[in-house]
Amino acid sequence: MLIDCNECVMQHTDVCKGCIVTALLDGPAGHQVELDEGEKQALGNLAAAGLVPELRLLKKTGSE
Repeated sequence: MLIDCNECVMQHTDVCKGCIVTALLDGPAGHQVELDEGEKQALGNLAAAGLVPELRLLKKTGSE
């Protein structure tokens, strides 16, 4: 799974500040992170337990 912040409609919003990608990179959005299925599942489990923020990626559509 490739997460590209530049493709997210939540980039530069308060939601972006609470995203796992921003937490992982410890800085502003605008980066890319690539996760394999196991990493994606592990982060999902950690988020479900309240230990890390959730992935807040919401991809832009072609009309935006």
